[in-house]
Amino acid sequence: MTAKTVVAASSLVIGLATAGCVSFTEVAVETPIQAKLDVSPFQRVLVAGFLGGGTKNLDAASETSRLLRSQLRTKSGMRVIDADALQLVQEVDKRRTSPVAGDTAQDEPRIKTEKDLLEYEPILSDVEYWKKIGQEYQGPLIVTGSVLFTDIARSGVISKPKQYTDQMGRVQVEESREFANQKGYSLTPKFVFIDGRTGVVLHSESFHEEALYNENLNTPALSAYFELMDKLLPGFLNTLSTQKIKGTRILIK
Repeated sequence: MTAKTVVAASSLVIGLATAGCVSFTEVAVETPIQAKLDVSPFQRVLVAGFLGGGTKNLDAASETSRLLRSQLRTKSGMRVIDADALQLVQEVDKRRTSPVAGDTAQDEPRIKTEKDLLEYEPILSDVEYWKKIGQEYQGPLIVTGSVLFTDIARSGVISKPKQYTDQMGRVQVEESREFANQKGYSLTPKFVFIDGRTGVVLHSESFHEEALYNENLNTPALSAYFELMDKLLPGFLNTLSTQKIKGTRILIK
């Protein structure tokens, strides 16, 4: 539609409304977004556990397992299996020919960076391992993956709204730019969906989000984690089920 056509149509609508010939009704609409994965062969889902790491201030693997179980119970048609999360980091450490020194429960996380994660990720595509896990639970859909929750810091010029009173006594808001030091967290999860009957990976998807705060604020790691996961959960859920985006439309009568 050209600009002239749009203007003409708009003029017609305005003219009809002025003449009292039409009425406008705002209605709510929902637009479905199709699921990325066909989960119809599965009646049950197992959130098996995650490779977790990053900051020592939060056990990202445990928190992610708990959160996804909760979300799937209320927002998926599959029954969530109640089971303890697999300790995937410890499983990989046990397989190594050279033992890893130290106690993972007390020391710094084994996985601190994406480079560290590369050493552990092969377990996510270990067909025989996941087929064995699937057999224990009668072949469900298995959800696993990795999650890095790390401390970050940024310095630079940022934009902030600033209020001032003009000559007429009116309160105005303008954008001001200033140098600031910020700190916060980044969240990088990778969700892997596995067929528990065969151990084969059906789908995987990675996400990344960051949250930065004034360096003088003491933002708890757990609060930042949930803030970031809120942004990522729709993408995770859309892999398994059709999601609906809500909006409004104007009907002309």
